Order: sequence, then structure tokens, then C-alpha cells
Amino acid sequence: MSKKVLVCGAGGFIGGHLVEYLRKQGFGDIRAIDRKPFDEWYQIHDYAESDILDLQHRDACYQAMRDVDIVYNLAADMGGMGFIENNKALCMLSVLINTHLLEAAKDEGVGRFFYASSACVYNASKQDEVDNPGLAEADAYPAMPEDGYGWEKLFSERMCRHFREDFGIEARVARFHNVYGPHGTFEGGREKAPAAICRKVIDAKLSGSGEIEIWGDGEQTRSFMYIDDCTKGTHDILNSDILDPINLGSEEMVSINGLVDIVEDIAGVTLKRNYKLDAPKGVRGRNSDNTMIRELMGWEPSVSLREGMEKTYRWIYDQVADRYPGRGTVRAAVGSETLVS
Repeated sequence: MSKKVLVCGAGGFIGGHLVEYLRKQGFGDIRAIDRKPFDEWYQIHDYAESDILDLQHRDACYQAMRDVDIVYNLAADMGGMGFIENNKALCMLSVLINTHLLEAAKDEGVGRFFYASSACVYNASKQDEVDNPGLAEADAYPAMPEDGYGWEKLFSERMCRHFREDFGIEARVARFHNVYGPHGTFEGGREKAPAAICRKVIDAKLSGSGEIEIWGDGEQTRSFMYIDDCTKGTHDILNSDILDPINLGSEEMVSINGLVDIVEDIAGVTLKRNYKLDAPKGVRGRNSDNTMIRELMGWEPSVSLREGMEKTYRWIYDQVADRYPGRGTVRAAVGSETLVS
């Protein structure tokens, strides 16, 4: 394919996987941009034109947009619930990225523009029960999103809409629901629940502590989407005729306790659970309603939660095992049937 693709946030978890997916789809001219130093990128692909630019600055966005036909904007300052609740201003500043990118896309004549939004845009009053029936796209209004991060995402969705209406930018928006998988953050404060639980179970197993700390009472519910489904869905939505923001997630809702059950079973352990009730825990229940994407695109996630968590566990195990000499490894075991420990 001759079109040049720009992936913003390519040094991040989803961005790194998206660059690889686009390469497999036949795109040979890919520009990968992130503000992090290269040694902090989650994945670096030799075939991509990679550069370090802070896209919160307008000039950097114009530099990144040069000769580009397609833009995927996944760049944002974000992390798990602990980071979001404690860094609201930093999350809000990501609005600069999408604003400047849209300006540059308009001026440079970009053909298609994808914006990665989030389920955090949804009205919090519709997420106060663990038995969430699923958040449909209309549930974002009246607006009461996650403070900080959710407000930034909702505002940026509107920016995409009005740049499409006023300037003809072919903008597409997907609301991601809790993306997880290998090559993601698993410690340090920005990790999300699937990776955090995998790491905690692995540490408990290899250290022999037999205990795990869980934020909240463990009954809060979420749905989680494996990274392979996210990259394919992102690409498909960009190339669709769907103008309004659309859910991209799984309807396989699980409680945090249920997620721990899955990881314990993968690890072959049963742990004592210590509940930290004063820790950040977000809304009570959140699930994706996939009615619209099913009807308009025939899209369904292809990877079950159990399958995705097993692949994620094995990758994180390989990152953590070196801290426990003699405890074994599961290197190169992703997709295999046997764990070595």
C-alpha cells in the first residue's frame, strides 16, 4: 500500500501493537511517534520511521503530520485507576494533543483520522451497580464522565465531530474498554487490573507469600478486551462509514474477584486475599454494550478472557521471574499449553 500512516503514541502499549498490525496489513510506510525516550518504548519496530516528539506542542504535530495520509491518535497521558484518580490535570492536558493534531490534519489534507477515546466518557450514574447491563453509546449523555481523564476524552470526541462537520476531516472515534495483553504496563502505578493482578499473583507464587492485595472489595465489575481484538477493531473502524463514537470492547463482564480466580487457576495457586478498601477503585460496574458495532460491522471479540489472561500471565511471568533466581521460567510460552515453574 502506498499510503503513509502516522501512529501517535506508538511507544505505548496499544500503539506498539497497532504498528505491528498495520505492517501485517501491508502498510510499508509507517511513521511512529511518541514523546518517551526510545528505551522506554514498549515496542520498537525497525521497519517504521520512529521519532521522539511531544505532541502537546503544536509545531511537533505539524512536523509529525508531514506527507501523511492516515492518522491514528492513541497518544495520551494515562494509566490505571490509581494514576487517573491522582493525576487529573495531567490527563486533561492530553486535550492539547488531539487539538493540535486535528489542526495539522486539516491543514495538511489528511484523508482519515482515528481518535482513541475511552469508556471513561460514560455517565457515572449509570455505573453504580456491579450488575451493569452494558453501556450503550447514548449513555455518555447527559455528561458526567470520569473526572479528568473522562472529560478530556469526551471533549476530544466533540473536537473530532466538529472538525469533520466544519472542515471535512474524515474522523472516526472508538471508545476503548479496558485493553490488556502482553507488552503492556504491569507495575509502577500506571498498570490496569489484568496486568496488576497477574503481577501480584506471580509475585505471591514465586515469593511464597501466599497473599494478594486487592483494591476495593473485589466485587466491582469490568469487561476487558484483548489487544489483538483492539488493533483489528481500530483499523476496521477507521475504514468504516461510522461517524459517531462507537464502543470497542468485550461484553464478557467479570468481577475483580472473578479475575483473580482466573489468574489463580492459570498459576495453580490459591491465595489469601487482603482487601484495601480505601484504594482507588473507580466506578462500581462497567461493561460494554456491543449492539451498535455488532449491527453495523458484524464485529465480535475473538479472544476470550481466559485465553487472553493466560497469554498475558505468561508474558508477565517472563518479566518477573528473573527477580526470583531458580524459580523457573515460561519464556516463549505464549500460546503454548505448558507452564514451567
